[in-house]
This record gives sequence, structure tokens and C-alpha cells, in this order.
Amino acid sequence: MVGAMLVAKQYRCTHSSTCLCIKGHLSEDTLFLVFQHLNWNPRLIAVISCVCKWFDEIAKRVLWKEFCHARAPKMMLDLQSSGSHNIDGNWKALGKLLIYCSGCSKGGLFTNIHIPGHFVYRTRFSRTSGKSFLIPHCKADVLYVSDPCEHLDQGDEGDIGFFRGVFKSFSVSKVKKMLMDKQAEFHPTEVCPYCKAKLWNLLQEKMIPRSACGRLGSYDDSVEYYVCLNGHMLGLCTLLPLSDSEEISELE
Repeated sequence: MVGAMLVAKQYRCTHSSTCLCIKGHLSEDTLFLVFQHLNWNPRLIAVISCVCKWFDEIAKRVLWKEFCHARAPKMMLDLQSSGSHNIDGNWKALGKLLIYCSGCSKGGLFTNIHIPGHFVYRTRFSRTSGKSFLIPHCKADVLYVSDPCEHLDQGDEGDIGFFRGVFKSFSVSKVKKMLMDKQAEFHPTEVCPYCKAKLWNLLQEKMIPRSACGRLGSYDDSVEYYVCLNGHMLGLCTLLPLSDSEEISELE
């Protein structure tokens, strides 16, 4: 933590929103070693990026990439395999997707309730689970999807689960081709919380299979999700209540 504070102090700039400083910083090699020692601490990377443009550029190019590979090595290897480099240049967005539940705001994408976005300590992403979110025509696509982040007792909405994911090689995926063939319209106002790209509503395009409900443990017809131009997916569902036996086993 002492090392983290020293690095933060080194990069604290007077004009945080317009920092253009290029001198007086540690070398990139030193930064790499410091953050490697800190296990690519994502909170610290995000905080310093907010106060130093020079650091933010290095973080986008190097530190977020190393964080992603450290947090989900097999997933990253697969996303970049077979000559697929569609995530290059989007490491910061992918890093955020790994650790951040976007929540929702009143009048936003999903509901009229407000659930703030928040960091998630650890989330499991599964390629196998991703198959349940693809209609039969698109089963050849590769999609990694997280377990739902549970937000319980949300009034009339009940228990809500947020989930997120990322496509491999989305630019050449069958899902994107189908959306283009349908001439699907983007959401008029909302953008991807991870990369700010435009969003398609897969529920509106009738591209959500019933198998997604079973995978999430949610009510039928309560699943909705979007995918952005860069292949990031975010969604919401209403979770089924646990049975008495499941509640007991969780307490044990």
C-alpha cells in the first residue's frame, strides 16, 4: 500500500481533467514493475488514470491488458486466438467489464428503479454459459457471460440479477450479421457503460432464447440484454426465489 501511495503522489497533477504532462514521471518499465508487484490493482489504475492523462495512456495500452490477462488468463487467450485481435485498443473497457456491475438508473435501459453501479470483487465468466444466450442460428459464435450479480428485494421488481459478457470476434459474428440483416436500430440515447459504443436491444429483435432463463435461474420472459458495437453484452433478469432447501444449504 505504501508503494501505491507513492505512485499516486507521483502522478497527482494540478489540472486533473486536462493533464498534458510528459516529463518528470517514472519510466514505463518502472510502472510495469510497480503494478506487477501490486497485482495490477484495478482501483489504483483507475484512480491515477483520472488525474494524469500520460498515465491513462500507458494504462490503456499496457496496465489494463496485464490486468485482464492476470484476472482471466484462459478467457483472454481464447479471445485473442485464431488471429482475433478485436479487443486490442479496448483493454480498459474489458478490464472494467470484468470487475464492474453497471447497475441501472431510472429511465435508463432496463427499469424505473435505481441500482448504482459497483465494483465486484470476483466474477466467473463462462463460454459454456454463453451458448445459452445464443439463438440456434448463432450457436457458432463464442460468447463469455458472467454469473448474475444479485440485487435482492428491489420492491415490486423482486430479486434482480445483472449479467455481462463479451463476444469473441464480434465484428465477424453471426449475431452482428443477423442484426445488420435485420437493419436493427440502436438505442436512441443509451450507450455501452464499458466503451460508450452504441447498443442493440436483442429482446426487441427477438434474439433471446428461452435457454437464457434457465441458465440465469430467472422467470420466463424476464430476461433482457443488449450488445454494443464492440461486442460487450449487458443484461438484466428477475431471479426466481430460492427454495427452502437451497436457503438452508447456503447457510450451511
